[in-house]
Amino acid sequence: MKWACALSTRPNLEAAFTEATTVLEQELESLEVDLVVAFVSPHHEAAWRRLPEMLGARFMNAVQLGCTADGVVGGGREVEGSPALSVTAASLPGEDVLPFVVGPGDPPDLLETGTVFGRLAEDPEGPAPHFVLLPDPFSCAVEPLLGLLDRTFPTSTKIGGLASGGRQPNGNLLWSGEEVTTEGAVGVALRGALRLETLVAQGCRPIGQPVFVTSCRENLILELDGKRPLEVLQEIYETAEDRDRELFRHSLFLGVGMREGETEYHVGDFLVRNLLRIDQTSGAIAVAAQPEQGTVVQFHLRDAVTSAEDLEAHLADLSRETAPEGALLFSCLGRGERLYGQPDYDSRAFASRCGHVPLGGFFCNGEIGPVQGRTFLHGYTSSFGLFRAPPAESVDSD
Repeated sequence: MKWACALSTRPNLEAAFTEATTVLEQELESLEVDLVVAFVSPHHEAAWRRLPEMLGARFMNAVQLGCTADGVVGGGREVEGSPALSVTAASLPGEDVLPFVVGPGDPPDLLETGTVFGRLAEDPEGPAPHFVLLPDPFSCAVEPLLGLLDRTFPTSTKIGGLASGGRQPNGNLLWSGEEVTTEGAVGVALRGALRLETLVAQGCRPIGQPVFVTSCRENLILELDGKRPLEVLQEIYETAEDRDRELFRHSLFLGVGMREGETEYHVGDFLVRNLLRIDQTSGAIAVAAQPEQGTVVQFHLRDAVTSAEDLEAHLADLSRETAPEGALLFSCLGRGERLYGQPDYDSRAFASRCGHVPLGGFFCNGEIGPVQGRTFLHGYTSSFGLFRAPPAESVDSD
């Protein structure tokens, strides 16, 4: 297995394509390319419909995957607000690379005969497939689709991000295999001995103590540990430092515990969700989730320092292992320079821990990645997909 990634900031798409693909061919030498993943900025909109055809002519036997992106990641850089094209290519001997397209609206029957999903489900004895997904934010029912994939393929890893760059319906371009679309979702299924691991940095830290939801209705939390949520927040605020008190005004979130029956909770055990509303009269809070009675929750804060610390903590765990052969990064549009005040932050942090690992990706309208074994659509998150070669014994047995 070998991965390579290249980025070009040339303002002409043909020139950018030539520059990026030349680098890839030098990196991969004479190896057969099985997968090509590309992300293109809206500055190339006048020509971007030609990109899938150009890639197909250059990498004739490879499966393609790509979409438009408001910011592009590749070659150790993160380009925001300027022309950019990122192309990642991989030689994946022994792997099945299966493209698919999901139409707009409600998710289809994933087990329908003849579809990629149906064929994969018909072979339960084979290795679990892994999925890279690129939905359109205007037309794809993302969370129902992720739920269906989790139920149909519970041991599979799902990673990806929502296309960006388009400002209105049909404003994004997405493609997989030979099919090009402006709606729904595209993706690839990878089946074989390849391992896909994930790193989901939600960019938050907990404040206060974990508490139980003792009364709730749909997405409205009425009581926490028998108290009104507003009372719990006031108690936390009164003991908080000045920096945290300021964050309460604009960067307060709720973490929903994803590990039942635990007595200790740590960063990564919570699914971070937006606080939608605080009712000053009843003291209840509305959240972008539907916790149940007995669910453990904890309030969280987010800022640039916290986000950096959270990413470093995840990368520190990662660096104890052998570096992956390649990686894809799906990062929120609200991160990057908007959050850190400097370019390339997540890419540089990744490189400092993992070395020269080819890393491609883009800034998304929402990020897809697992938390405690379930796949979610996130915001303000950096979701990494880490591709590792099969264990040596798997290679030897083949």
